[in-house]
Formats: sequence, structure tokens, C-alpha cells
Amino acid sequence: MHEEIIIAGSGGQGIMFLGNLLCNIAASQNKYTTFFPSYGAEMRGGTANCSVIISDDEIGSPVIAAPSILIILNEQSYNRFSPKLKKGGLLFVNSSLVYSKSPDAIYVPATETASQLGDVRSANMVMLGKFIKETKIFPVAAVNEIIKKVLENKKNLLEINLSAFAEGEKL
Repeated sequence: MHEEIIIAGSGGQGIMFLGNLLCNIAASQNKYTTFFPSYGAEMRGGTANCSVIISDDEIGSPVIAAPSILIILNEQSYNRFSPKLKKGGLLFVNSSLVYSKSPDAIYVPATETASQLGDVRSANMVMLGKFIKETKIFPVAAVNEIIKKVLENKKNLLEINLSAFAEGEKL
């Protein structure tokens, strides 16, 4: 396995949290992984993206030129990153906030689903659920375990994130 993933959206959408979470899950599954964050000049509401590489072999560089997977949470990120997707790559798009259409994209109503669950900030976990369902890159049990571990000191966020992940799996 060697997946090069770019996760992109706006500050405050949990882009970095999702990237870090994927790295933690990868490490728990004895995979090599890198995390390379990139922030816009603004914080909440500005652009944010991160590159995550997950591999069975050592990784030479965290820089990704043509990702094999894109997880896009807003329109601006779609416009910026979708042309870079490797041919045959997977494109996950938050259909609640991205109105551009791509015939091969996997559309996920992440923000809408998260809002219905009671916390719009959990849209990233809805996307994670759909991502895991489609790619089967990691076992669901391993993902749940890492979510619990990472959020063990934030009990107020734990249940909503586990629920959002589970809802994403159902989509």
C-alpha cells in the first residue's frame, strides 16, 4: 500500500485533526506515515490543507505532487486541488459546500449530516466514515479505537465524533 492523500478545506473544519487522526490510525496498524500541514494566513475561515502519506514502505518525502486520494470540504479547495488528482484517484467531496461536479467524485453531504447530528464541526468525521467505507484502508474497529484514544480527555467531543463517523459509514 502507498496512498498519498490531500485533505483540504477551511480553517475550523477539522482538516488538521482529520490528517493527524489518519496518521495515528496508520501508526496503530504498523504503517509508515507522514503529516505535512499547510495553513493560510488566516485561521478560522481561511484555507487549510494537509498532506498525509500512508505506506507499507519507508517514505522519502512528505511532499505530494499528484495525490491518489483527495478529501475536499469546500469549493475553494475543490478548485485548487482537483486538477492535481492522479488519474484513477479517489475524490471525496463535501456535497453540502461544493457545488462543482465531477463524474468520478464520491459526494458526501458531510456538513448537512453533521448539522443534523447536532454539531456542524463533525463534518470531517462524516467524511472519514465514508472514506473508510469506500477504501477499506483500515478496519472500522481500529478507527473507532483511535478516535476514542485521541479524544479521551475531551469527553464532550467523543460521542459526537463517534456518531458522525458511524453516520459517514452508512452513507
